[in-house]
Amino acid sequence: MAKANPLQEQLLKAGLVKKSQVSQAAREQVKARHGKAPVAPTDSQRDAERLRAEKAERDRALEAERKEKNRLQELQAQVRQIIESNRVKREGEGEYRFNDGTLIRTMLVNEVLRRQLAAGSLVIVRLGEGFELVPRAAADKIRERDPAAIVLDNGKDRAASAEPSTGNAEDDAYYAQFKVPDDLIW
Repeated sequence: MAKANPLQEQLLKAGLVKKSQVSQAAREQVKARHGKAPVAPTDSQRDAERLRAEKAERDRALEAERKEKNRLQELQAQVRQIIESNRVKREGEGEYRFNDGTLIRTMLVNEVLRRQLAAGSLVIVRLGEGFELVPRAAADKIRERDPAAIVLDNGKDRAASAEPSTGNAEDDAYYAQFKVPDDLIW
């Protein structure tokens, strides 16, 4: 047997402990000295670990929010750049009215621009507080980045549904005989 401490030897001689108990205590002392036994965390250690985990989660959430905000700003910058580089010069004195949500807006255009808007080859997009005309190809790029920037797209509207429906088949059949042109001047 390894060298036991004097107290253990006295207890063994007196018969108060067994040899197996002394060797078990010696093994536990060796484990404690070499740090192999798991140490139970204290309440303060558990609280500190919980706080670290909460802070890490908050940091991850803030970082994800910051990245999303940066991505949206980058998309808005791309949309602005596409509009500014592809806008069609507006000229003319004829009024072209279009819906902007619940408002009716007016833009001055000539007859050529009016026909292109009606045909869907030109699209009205929002740029800041104003509106611009862009060709269909540029509008498709804008739609990929920010669909809300598209205000009026007659070409897309036709592709989505050739004939708008009111939900009542009898009414749709009756009103089908009255065609309203897209380029109707108010």
